[in-house]
Amino acid sequence: MEEIATHVGMSKRTVYARYEDKGALFKAAVRRAIERYTVPRAALEAVATDDLEETLAAIARLRIANVATPVATKLQRILSAQSYRFPELFKAAFEEGAGPTISFLSDLFVRYSRLGEINVTEPRRAATAFLSLVVGGPARIIVSGNVLDGAEMERHIRFAVGLFLGGVGRR
Repeated sequence: MEEIATHVGMSKRTVYARYEDKGALFKAAVRRAIERYTVPRAALEAVATDDLEETLAAIARLRIANVATPVATKLQRILSAQSYRFPELFKAAFEEGAGPTISFLSDLFVRYSRLGEINVTEPRRAATAFLSLVVGGPARIIVSGNVLDGAEMERHIRFAVGLFLGGVGRR
């Protein structure tokens, strides 16, 4: 707490006036990291095209790049280590951090299903599955401290997007 107080230019007493204990301070710091980790809907809309496959690949690239940021990497490591003590933070990181992407993908899947291009009956579940498929593996590699080769990452993205679209019955 002394180091934190010094770093932010406050006394320990002032820090404790804002946060009742170390746990509350930790939760506030993680919540701040979650806010910084979240990809806003506007960024997702900016990479969307009329081509579903290209849009999904662009979203995958965006999410993987996001996971590779120092804030996101540290956040994932902290959540992995502390989720048993603070399960609500793990849930918040998923719901708030991935929420805008899941919502955007859900809307996309509903739209393309109505057009008859795919068959998705559970858009939110499909969005979550897509993110797990396309981002999960690279995220584990990045969080473990390894670097992803750009060409290999692109092959992974193309394979995962193709596999997903094949699974939802792209016509």
